[in-house]
Amino acid sequence: MNSIGSAVTWARQPILPSKKNYEKNTKRCRRVHRSSPTGPRGKLVQLRKIIKAAAPKADEGISYKVPYYKYQGALVYFAAFKNHIGLFVPTPIIEEHKLELKGYETAKATVRFPIGKPLPGALIKKLVKARIKRNEAARKNRICRQSKT
Repeated sequence: MNSIGSAVTWARQPILPSKKNYEKNTKRCRRVHRSSPTGPRGKLVQLRKIIKAAAPKADEGISYKVPYYKYQGALVYFAAFKNHIGLFVPTPIIEEHKLELKGYETAKATVRFPIGKPLPGALIKKLVKARIKRNEAARKNRICRQSKT
């Protein structure tokens, strides 16, 4: 198939995931949680519930071999490690909330929550909602620029 044919095929694909794909991704995410070490497994389930509460319209998936949520773009990725739960939020959200994240180890797009401490649900919801606002604003800007041309 030539490149034009593949582009036409791609254009016909639905933008929103089908119910079948959604269920498949949800099952995959659950499988990742079940395969994680027993110590952080409960935290991963709790983190997943916090994210779903903050972004009920977000879709689950697996990317970079870790669970993630997307809504009009990437929202958050998360994974369990030996000593912490990593929450990966696309930039610049971490930088904007630096003062609130003072008690946690951070990097440019990462927050590390220690396994031994409870997850800060309100803070995680705030980060997810800030990312949703960014994604919505970026999408609105793209649509405005396209309509001007």
